[in-house]
Amino acid sequence: MPLPDLPNLDAAQFERPSAERFAEHLAGVGRSTHAPRILLLYGSLRERSYSKLLTLEAERLLQAMGAETRVFDPTGLPLPDGAPDTHPKVAELREAAAWSEGMVWTSPERHGAMTGILKAQIDWIPLSAGAVRPTQGKTLAVMEVSGGSQSFNAVNQMRILGRWMRMLTIPNQSSVAKAFLEFDEAGRMKPSAYYERVVDVMEELVKFTLLTRDVSPYLVDRYSERRESAEALSARVNQRSI
Repeated sequence: MPLPDLPNLDAAQFERPSAERFAEHLAGVGRSTHAPRILLLYGSLRERSYSKLLTLEAERLLQAMGAETRVFDPTGLPLPDGAPDTHPKVAELREAAAWSEGMVWTSPERHGAMTGILKAQIDWIPLSAGAVRPTQGKTLAVMEVSGGSQSFNAVNQMRILGRWMRMLTIPNQSSVAKAFLEFDEAGRMKPSAYYERVVDVMEELVKFTLLTRDVSPYLVDRYSERRESAEALSARVNQRSI
């Protein structure tokens, strides 16, 4: 039966979000007790890669905050569609993406954009694997490094990608200007406002991951997909009865 003043809605698939539904979902799955699982990707193959150094600094902070981490090395990853998805580096990346509950993407800004190296990693992560969306509902933090003045082109692009992949991109972000001045000879980040922002971003990522990981299936559940699934099920049932 149509809802009042909403005749276009399928009442059977319409749902009013509520705290009670969150509680019902949690009661069914329970609260996770393991450490948050965070995958970190970076976008440069240079020997002294500032995006890698920033990623490793972020990893140290995440571990100090109680997270379990993996850093993916993009060396040897083929271009998207340039090799079968059984390629060892592709399989490694996809397994790590499936394992993770949150991600950190860090890219240099090159020609006013994120690098192809980082984009290739993201492109190798499928939007769907069977009935599972590997990135749906996972948290995401984005960071960038640049050789000149501070810019936000790369992080803005990564936010668009995160939204497209139905990830929960946290509000905070980091953009490190003149990155060559921000790391010492040992590759450690120097004390600065930039460093403190990285701490803020990682702290926020862990908090959002803890808050959402057990309810992410409910958070990303959508009316249109429920309706589409119901129609597909009805078609299959009716076909069998003919």
